[in-house]
Amino acid sequence: MSAFRAALRISRRDALRFKGRTALIMVMIGLPVLVITAVLTGAATTSITGRDKLDSTLGAADARIVTSPARTPVEQNSDGEITNMRPSDRPGRPWTPAEIGALLQGRLLRYQANVVEARLADGYTRTDVFEVDLRDPLTRGMRRLVEGRFATAPGEVVVSPALIDSGVRMGDTIKTWRPDRTVRVVGIAEHPNRPGLREMLALPEGLLPHQNDGNDSGWLIDTAAPVQRPDVQRLNKVGLGVKSRFLIERSDAGDSGPRDLHGLVELGVAVVLIVTETVLLAGPAFAVGLRRRRRELAVIAAQGGSGRHLKTIVLADGLVLGGVAALLGAALGIGAGLVAEWFAARWLDWTHGPADVPWAQVLGVAALGVVSALTAAIVPAIQASRQSPVHVLAGRAAVDTPGRAGRPVLGAVLVLLGLAALGFALHRGMLSVVLASTLVVFGLVALMPWLVQATGRLAGRLPLPLRLSVRDASRHRVRTASATAAVMAATMGVVSLGIGVNSYYVNREARRDSIVPAGTTTIRAWKTDDQGWARVRALVQQKLPGVSLVNGLDAKDAQGEPLNLRVALSQDCRSGCRPVEPQLGYSEVGDEEVLAFLQKRRDPQAAAALAAGKAVVFTPGLVRDGMITLQVEDWDAKPVKTLRVPAVVAEPAEVGQAGAVIPPSVLAQAGVKVLQRTLYAAYTDFDEQRLNTEIRILIGDQAYANADRGYAEDRFVILLMLLAGALVLVLGGTFAATGLAAADMRQDLDTLSAVGGTAQVRRLVVAAQAAYISGLGVLVGLVAGTVSGLALTWPLSRRVYASTDLFNPTIAVPWLFLAGVVVGLPLLAALTAGLFTRTRLVLARRVA
Repeated sequence: MSAFRAALRISRRDALRFKGRTALIMVMIGLPVLVITAVLTGAATTSITGRDKLDSTLGAADARIVTSPARTPVEQNSDGEITNMRPSDRPGRPWTPAEIGALLQGRLLRYQANVVEARLADGYTRTDVFEVDLRDPLTRGMRRLVEGRFATAPGEVVVSPALIDSGVRMGDTIKTWRPDRTVRVVGIAEHPNRPGLREMLALPEGLLPHQNDGNDSGWLIDTAAPVQRPDVQRLNKVGLGVKSRFLIERSDAGDSGPRDLHGLVELGVAVVLIVTETVLLAGPAFAVGLRRRRRELAVIAAQGGSGRHLKTIVLADGLVLGGVAALLGAALGIGAGLVAEWFAARWLDWTHGPADVPWAQVLGVAALGVVSALTAAIVPAIQASRQSPVHVLAGRAAVDTPGRAGRPVLGAVLVLLGLAALGFALHRGMLSVVLASTLVVFGLVALMPWLVQATGRLAGRLPLPLRLSVRDASRHRVRTASATAAVMAATMGVVSLGIGVNSYYVNREARRDSIVPAGTTTIRAWKTDDQGWARVRALVQQKLPGVSLVNGLDAKDAQGEPLNLRVALSQDCRSGCRPVEPQLGYSEVGDEEVLAFLQKRRDPQAAAALAAGKAVVFTPGLVRDGMITLQVEDWDAKPVKTLRVPAVVAEPAEVGQAGAVIPPSVLAQAGVKVLQRTLYAAYTDFDEQRLNTEIRILIGDQAYANADRGYAEDRFVILLMLLAGALVLVLGGTFAATGLAAADMRQDLDTLSAVGGTAQVRRLVVAAQAAYISGLGVLVGLVAGTVSGLALTWPLSRRVYASTDLFNPTIAVPWLFLAGVVVGLPLLAALTAGLFTRTRLVLARRVA
């Protein structure tokens, strides 16, 4: 025990002496702990229960009674939320306070809530309204008054801080639509669980019209005794929902039941992968410490210290540094999680509860960090126990034992088993693919020392800087293999997810089933006259300045009611058409300009066919014998007439486009009216909800705007995040190993400088080390990640679509993304390492 305490003191002293190395190891260990702890803390604080919402929901009341659209029995959960309601053919008679008092005795306070469109500085914005007399003691805690006072008369409102951020000020007047009112701001109050909510608070019917049944309305009630379950059941039978403080306070805090096997396996795989990556990243950093302490450990050994003592000292490094890093990471993670959650709740309108730290999970993560540190220190500890004190004290460089190259046979067996498991896992789900890929990862980790040794034999054919770097890396296989394996594992995961995610989004894009290309906004009027349509067009031009608009056409009946045009699906799919959903047959009416917009190019043959009265079809399965069957339906999908129209097949702008463009002349000949009631714009960078509100205010619910953004933006964001993650992991592992290599090669580099080598040569040698470590890891990870990524496309496709081509998924390789990973990251690592390497010559005395 005294030896262990001495080892801890030595480790503490060494950690304080070499602050740079200590910081590097602590970042490697503590950063994953910090990130995971922050996520757990933020998620726990964001995930609020019925207990957390008692103040904002009930205030100081004993219960909240919620009316329903009809007086039919309802079912509710433990938090009082209505989950099921028996349907009724007619709305129920509004409830009165006298009827409520007869069912449950107590003091009642009326409330009601809804949503309005409030006109702010930048236009109309959807805003929540909650109406209750917040001066009443029964509402204590429902809202926190920040400034001013609560409403005391109709026409007065209190606004939330989110509306203040939108430009509203104390004393301002706000115009609302539906209902059309003007209200004055007299105070600012914050929702305790949604600080980012855009909300106005008023007295009952101070802004909203009286509402009872069908909307969020009811009473807060102060009872003489707690509201028990029989009381709730009695009120549920007559169609009232009840949120009882007594029952919610005594409800289960959450799902405390055991996890299912699938969840436990997912958690286990995540833990194993996190520990493995942390060990591989931190291992070289511990080896840096071992190299710098070789002389100190050799002195201890020369004075009688055994190999076991040396192991204990190095493992004590893992315990001390891992323990401190885990504690700091957990503490900083808790703080970061709470701060990030507060900002997210404030600016993104996330739910927000009292600070909640899941201590059991946080302590488990911290323990995981300590275990990772101890595991990462095992190999350096073994190396320390085997080093020769004579060689070290003589100043000779330490190299790995010749002939030892990991466990290549075991690695090859694990890789083969993993590849076989991948083939089996294709149709078993994502978890099966991840498990099989984990086998491949461990196999490649075991193979990595052999791969380092094998590539080291090629050093003789390389230029001098690369030759020195590759030979040095080969001589220190353990150090190099650990960092290279970390880069490999990170690259494999990123490449797998990149291919899987890209294929997933390309598959969704191909099945988007829309006649307009992605990135298109369609403005369409259901029923309005020419003057109303002119106002809509002017509004759109005002809200989308500089955007080119293309006029489209709509089919109407004699009364001006909208008609749907649907092309019946041909049963002859021998030409290879894919399964077609019903919406693929819906079509647009348009001229040559509309066709060019939809195809994103001029197609002379298709335009000539359209001008000749032929439909231009983007889905081959709709055409049979050169004709399509066009069903003209009213808005209730009832057939009006059926037309046979000649058609030609044309290539759309994107794979996911489907349907047909119908020439207006065909409809005119059939007696169907065609009016200009559609606009197309190749632009989606605007607030769709706000534009729709402006249109509804202008002409009512007779027109709408729909922005079809596709999935390209989501795919780009995810791939960018994956690339950022790869950047951190690849550069972290590379720089740790390169720093160790530079320390080991310092004497060789000094000798190189002494015989005439320039500072540029020293930089090239260090840059070559970084390029070799990251390049080898990235190349191996690319191959393995490509295989697992291709396997990942099967379950990703199955989870989204259940169609006949389920087991023939779209495989879309993101070549630019892979080029950034495979070429960009090693190049960046090499340039950074070469730029920041030390070039000063340090003369040292050597002992023969």
